[in-house]
Amino acid sequence: MKKTLFSLLLTMGFLASSQQKSTGVMTCTVGTRSITANITLNNTTNKVRLDLTGPSDRWFGFTFRSAANSGMSGAPTDALTYSSAGFSDRNLGGIGVYNTDTQDWTVVSAPVVSGGIVSMAYERNMTTGDGVNDYQFNYASAGSITTKCVITGAADLAIAPHGGSANTAVTSGTFSILGISELEAESKAIKMYPNPAKEKVYFKNADKIRSVDIYETTGRKVKTVKVDGENISVADLKSGNYYFEITLKDGSTSYQQLIKE
Repeated sequence: MKKTLFSLLLTMGFLASSQQKSTGVMTCTVGTRSITANITLNNTTNKVRLDLTGPSDRWFGFTFRSAANSGMSGAPTDALTYSSAGFSDRNLGGIGVYNTDTQDWTVVSAPVVSGGIVSMAYERNMTTGDGVNDYQFNYASAGSITTKCVITGAADLAIAPHGGSANTAVTSGTFSILGISELEAESKAIKMYPNPAKEKVYFKNADKIRSVDIYETTGRKVKTVKVDGENISVADLKSGNYYFEITLKDGSTSYQQLIKE
């Protein structure tokens, strides 16, 4: 009886802590280039997070689709793009028409370029008031999802017609409940906020940080900061983009980009 009760309590504890579902990394490949996307649903915060990577030298797009509607047109017309305008929430107004939409997504990790790949992470509420232009996520029923990507053939960050089906591809993923070890890894991750920032930036898991090297986008080091507490001052930085090289106490490094207002 005690063993049964103990097992039941463990199961209940696991279910209580497993309030996230993730597709894992989905790869959408067009020719020799790829976009990766990891969609995570958090039932506790009612947020959906998108971790996205793609080629940094050209604009690309990503859309959420159901299996029955995997094309680039039709409702919902939700489209996300990376271009000279940065990451942008858009809706599809027809072939080659990418209208600016309400910017529902907030920054988790702003776009960072490394080795020709740009990486970023954003989140929004799983459901919004715009069912036509925003894909609506339901944590309880989320199973599989089919998505589509566009990667233009020309190295140009200005959004323009993508050139047809030769530059698009479809991929899919299945939402799985994150296990305890995966949730623990997420809880230990270094995160920086707010972003953009004016006076201070705060760090999740700041106690794991040894120092922060701050660089301009030109690669010039501005300063090194010892983290004492949960935040550092950025009030002395000029407005613009900066890269943070975060050295952890275990010797590993983490990278973030900050937009200083």
